[in-house]
Amino acid sequence: MEGLDLLIHAPARLQLVTMLSAVSEAEFATLRDVLEVSDSVLSKHVSTLVDAGYLHSRKSSHAGRRTTWVGLTNAGRQALRDHVTAVRRLIDMVE
Repeated sequence: MEGLDLLIHAPARLQLVTMLSAVSEAEFATLRDVLEVSDSVLSKHVSTLVDAGYLHSRKSSHAGRRTTWVGLTNAGRQALRDHVTAVRRLIDMVE
């Protein structure tokens, strides 16, 4: 269906971009824990969405600990809005 974005349609990716839509960025470990996935699974999802231009990531150091921060780009926010619109159109077809 037109408007559905297969990059963010997968449940874990959809939950990831939805969570990030509410904040400027979030720590990788927090995202991993909320999504209940392994580091490697989340890393793969993040990499795919970064490559698509939907997410950005940055590394920082705090109290000697390396952390990765992930955020939604403007393109990612628009892709999510477009995807939600398409899903709503599908839902309207059911009724």
